[in-house]
Amino acid sequence: MARSYGSNATLLLKREGSYGAIPTGDYIQMPFNRCTLSSEQGLIADPVLGQGRDPLSPLQDVINDEGDIVVPMDVRYLGLWLTALLGNPVTTGVGPYTHEFHSGGASIPSYSIEMGLSQASSFFMHQGVKVNTLALEFQRSGAAAATLGVIAQGETRNGTSQGGTPTTLTFNRISQFQGSIKRSGSLIANLTAGSLTYSNNLEKIETIRNDGLIDGADPTIAALTGKIDVRFADTTLVDLASNGTPVDLQFAYTIDADNSVVFDCHEVYLPKPKLTVDGPGGVQASFDFQGAKNATAGRMLTVTLTNDLDGSDYL
Repeated sequence: MARSYGSNATLLLKREGSYGAIPTGDYIQMPFNRCTLSSEQGLIADPVLGQGRDPLSPLQDVINDEGDIVVPMDVRYLGLWLTALLGNPVTTGVGPYTHEFHSGGASIPSYSIEMGLSQASSFFMHQGVKVNTLALEFQRSGAAAATLGVIAQGETRNGTSQGGTPTTLTFNRISQFQGSIKRSGSLIANLTAGSLTYSNNLEKIETIRNDGLIDGADPTIAALTGKIDVRFADTTLVDLASNGTPVDLQFAYTIDADNSVVFDCHEVYLPKPKLTVDGPGGVQASFDFQGAKNATAGRMLTVTLTNDLDGSDYL
């Protein structure tokens, strides 16, 4: 009996024409580090009495299909996930191309994703997939990755792949040492770590239907949160936090002038942190920030992706 291994797993993706309509044709094979997207259907204990002390058989509950996909940061493939998170970009340039994504769009596209385990001849097709969250962790070393929280309508298991002849993009991987975090255009001094999370706060449309699936997942009020950890050396950030002064933060990964991704948080608010001395080492301060819509920019977040693709792969 063949056993399945993650090293042979495949993740295929294609944009849907309408929510939950599984597209045909050739999908794109996506690199990934980990995937927990899977459907589950719980059981409900039967409440009927009068049949003795032993319970009757349980009832099936609704189907939930969601999970996380951890993907490597890559300047080409990342554009597909950013489109799923924020909607279509505005693309300019003649090569390199600049793709600008804006937060706050009225709608986001849906996709079909197939998780393939070929050794067990099992291919799980998830339709109506929408990206709810994207989370980044910035640190001194390591491989850069993004964690995507996704919600799907449902899952179908097939014996063969439904992804046609999958296409691929040239892989251009990003490392953590290529990351930076800036305030007002300058690197934040004494920074030791940072994180950023954008959420669409998708609301599942749980209507009554006989297949247990949801009718959709609609974006509500978006959220931009994160944290920056700094060694306490001056009171600049503490003063900004104490005064309730908004700041702009820029999280970026830059390979070179033609290959980069920049997350501009136009207006964020810092809480006043609690400073503690826990030993003879350096004193650390952590700021858990929250983003808001900036009147000048007209939005809360702008993501600028620069690569050699003309943007047609993202639409």
